[in-house]
Amino acid sequence: MNTYDYPTNAGDLAAALSTGAALVLPGALIAGSFESGKGAQQIVLNPATGGAIAEFNAAAAAQVERAVQAAQQALPAWKARNRLERARVLRAIADRIEEAHDTLAALQVANNGKPAGEAEVDVLDVINVFRYYGDLCAGMKNLQSDELDIGVSGYHAQMNYEAVGVAGLIVPWNFPMVTTAWKVAAALAAGCTIVLKPSELTPVAELALAGLIHEAGLPPGVLNLVFGAADTGRALVQHPGVAKVSFTGSTAVGAAVMRDCADRMARVSLELGGKSALIVCADANLQLAVDLAIGGAFCNAGQMCSATSRILVHDSVYTDFILRMKEAIANLKVGGPQHGGANMGPVISARQQDKVLSYIAQARADGLRPVAEGSLPDDASHGYYVAPHLYADVPRSHPLWNEEIFGPIACVRRFATNDEAVHVANDSEYGLVATVVTEDSAAAAAMSEALQTGLVWINTPQIIFPGTSWGGFKRSGIGRELGVAGVRAYQEMKQVLKNA
Repeated sequence: MNTYDYPTNAGDLAAALSTGAALVLPGALIAGSFESGKGAQQIVLNPATGGAIAEFNAAAAAQVERAVQAAQQALPAWKARNRLERARVLRAIADRIEEAHDTLAALQVANNGKPAGEAEVDVLDVINVFRYYGDLCAGMKNLQSDELDIGVSGYHAQMNYEAVGVAGLIVPWNFPMVTTAWKVAAALAAGCTIVLKPSELTPVAELALAGLIHEAGLPPGVLNLVFGAADTGRALVQHPGVAKVSFTGSTAVGAAVMRDCADRMARVSLELGGKSALIVCADANLQLAVDLAIGGAFCNAGQMCSATSRILVHDSVYTDFILRMKEAIANLKVGGPQHGGANMGPVISARQQDKVLSYIAQARADGLRPVAEGSLPDDASHGYYVAPHLYADVPRSHPLWNEEIFGPIACVRRFATNDEAVHVANDSEYGLVATVVTEDSAAAAAMSEALQTGLVWINTPQIIFPGTSWGGFKRSGIGRELGVAGVRAYQEMKQVLKNA
């Protein structure tokens, strides 16, 4: 296929998918042109059915090289644009995505297996993030420079914030488009040019998003894409022309990314794993607590770095909480869009399904039995489904309690005091998020201060606003995304001091 034969916008992709035939996708977007990949063939599956929906050849190392060169060539002009010009482009991107909302959500469902409601929320997040950064560029006068009051007469000090350069962005499969928007919008606002590598498992919606960004008026070469698996990502991370790497994924791969960046001191941001806690205090609204536990553990089939899969419940409400959780899990309908009304979808792949099921098998071998287990659709063998599981009194040394499973498995334990709950919650190598359910504002404040996490939700679902921040402590990563911090992550600070 030549450059113009590929479906690359949302409408064309959706129409092509509706035929039932597997799409042939490009492997790269370089300097404004889509082209075939020159690397290994990749098959894209629908997790809800196990059927092939697309195929593409990965971008080869030479194409990664050309993508970085295109970003380098586009950098001076984009970096020189003032904040108001960047704002116009970012707002135009948000408008184009909003126009394609329904189609993008449908593509997300088809490629990722999410229930429609989750996919629609994802697209709204993407719109809001691009719009937020457009508004930030328009309103933030110190986006590119700031006058400093040094308190000494005779001198004038200024801090300049300059784009770090070409940003290599690597995003995961669990939230396609969302993590892409978090990184791309912030990098564009900062003045960087980009080479983006989406997951090889979920390229369809990402391709549609890239097409919309391109159509919104972003100059060729400012955003380039390379599709592929680990080899493509490694070529991007190791490229000497990439000044900043932002990676979202597993802690193990994040550590490898950090090592690759170390020799040339490339700037790096890492949003990695989690094994987060939800604390249900004695005075908690139990129905709210159950709702938050179900959403925190089983949304996106548990495939969230922020999954609050370690649930800590006060002794006085433990029995009632377990009864309510059993009922809630029994009412969860697992399935794909073909099942109608499903509110928990499949996991992403056969490999991920096998991984999650191996934890369940290990628990069984160790004598652990779930206190609640959901049901699967009759045709579950045709997709990658795992029933939601809840285990009680799991030893704190057990992998079920300690390891990030990335599937619909949660564990619940009792606690006697708030201090004990915080101690157990902090007893983890991760420190991404936590949720606290209590009616006592003083207790909530004390626990929020003591919890070793980058974000604490108090009596709220896992809502993330573009103007806040996202990132964790310990092995959950380095740096922050979203908000002003998200822009600064793609900028270098340069102080200029002169005689007044």
